[in-house]
Amino acid sequence: MSAKLVNVGFGNIVSASRIISIVSPDSAPSKRIVQDARERGRLIDASHGRRTRAVIVMDSTHVVLSALQPETVAGRIMSGEEQ
Repeated sequence: MSAKLVNVGFGNIVSASRIISIVSPDSAPSKRIVQDARERGRLIDASHGRRTRAVIVMDSTHVVLSALQPETVAGRIMSGEEQ
């Protein structure tokens, strides 16, 4: 049993099996998710100062910010499953 990992940009990698959802940061609910995670110390900013384009919600209640488009992250997960 090996963990499937996905690159979320700039060499940052998360476990694909622990991802619950990948959403755009533009909606009010996703902004609340990010703010709540920041207040609880569960926010991981993997955007390296770039504009956040994807909010990745993990099953551990951590929230990962990525500079990649949600479609790009999802495509990387899907291509990893095919291998």
